[in-house]
Amino acid sequence: MRAAFLFCVDATRIAFQSILAHKLRSFLTLTGIIIGVASVVLVGAAISGLNTYVLSNITKQLGANTFYVTRLGSVGRLTEEEWEQMVKRNKRIEWPEMRFVKNACQGCSDVGAEQFDRADLKHEGEDLFGTQIIGATSEMAGIKSMTIVSGRFFTQHEVDHGNTVCVIGNDIREKFFPLTDPIGKTLRIRETAFTIIGLEEKLGSMFGSSLDNKVHIPLTTHRRLFDRAGGFGIRGSAPSRAEFANVIDKVRRLMRSFRGLTPEREDTFAILDTESIDTQVGNFTGAIAMVVTPTTLISLVVGGIVVMNIMLVSVTERTFEIGLRKAVGARSKQILAQFLIESSALASLGGFFGLVLAAGLSWVIGAVTPVPMTVTLPYVLLSLLVSGDIGMVFGIYPAYKASKLDPIIALTKS
Repeated sequence: MRAAFLFCVDATRIAFQSILAHKLRSFLTLTGIIIGVASVVLVGAAISGLNTYVLSNITKQLGANTFYVTRLGSVGRLTEEEWEQMVKRNKRIEWPEMRFVKNACQGCSDVGAEQFDRADLKHEGEDLFGTQIIGATSEMAGIKSMTIVSGRFFTQHEVDHGNTVCVIGNDIREKFFPLTDPIGKTLRIRETAFTIIGLEEKLGSMFGSSLDNKVHIPLTTHRRLFDRAGGFGIRGSAPSRAEFANVIDKVRRLMRSFRGLTPEREDTFAILDTESIDTQVGNFTGAIAMVVTPTTLISLVVGGIVVMNIMLVSVTERTFEIGLRKAVGARSKQILAQFLIESSALASLGGFFGLVLAAGLSWVIGAVTPVPMTVTLPYVLLSLLVSGDIGMVFGIYPAYKASKLDPIIALTKS
């Protein structure tokens, strides 16, 4: 055992001496492995970062552990026929249902309602297009975990009386009130004057689309302003992730009970929840990984071919050395192990530098883009393991060729 260990140490030392003796050649050989490892790790970092980016923005928009009961909706893709059946089957949600769920759902942290529309805004000669106008009940600030950086959210009294008050997003402040405090100022929406009572924190953008071009107004005012006779969405939240599934099940049972649905009948409403969306995003990024990762691993195979080529050159150059070692007692399997260790060391060194390159590029990309780049351990281990194995696999033929050299012929070729 000790002899084998000493042999491996000595073989590794000789391998690195050979690599350092031909620096330029070794660097050019390592380039393929470096690029391959960096590609695999970068792809993993991008996929993990994309998953984090999407989920964090969903949480910003929806809040943590929230559900949304609406007439139409689906987390997954529906066929045209399935969508048409949903349109025919599902019914609009009204105030009585929202109040029933709010009062009966003991496990819910809070329950409210909201409705969406868009409008172009004008203020003192400035225009802002496609602003999302969100009609909401007073509970929505807590359900969506909104942070009001200035002022306040509207109260239940203001919702009940249909007051013309609003809470604006950061885009509205930057466009219309860049140098002044917007609280107390007037903003016109569809020719109706609203008093600004709150400013929401800046949320940024998602895939280039701003999350701050929005205005919250009381739901009763929203329905009057946009002439909505009925139908909105119920939004609520669970106290914790552990209780989330039970809350969703309870809300579904309450909705079915209110609508008098028998067990054999399908739901006449849709429930969207952050857990299902998280799962869908995870499935999506997982599918990307399954397609992209094997493709990037091809570059490692190319690097392995380069390693095999350079090891064949090394065997040719060191014919005399091989012959001399065999003449003084080295066995064929020792020569084989020597060159396998050298090819693996070469590939592993490329893997290390590829990992360093990937970490540096990930930091740069994360610094200049909104998408975080998260270097994850599984992709690091995958790239290093594959690079080391490739060095071993593609080093077998050159190592075998070296081990089979006849010592007498090898010495005469000097």
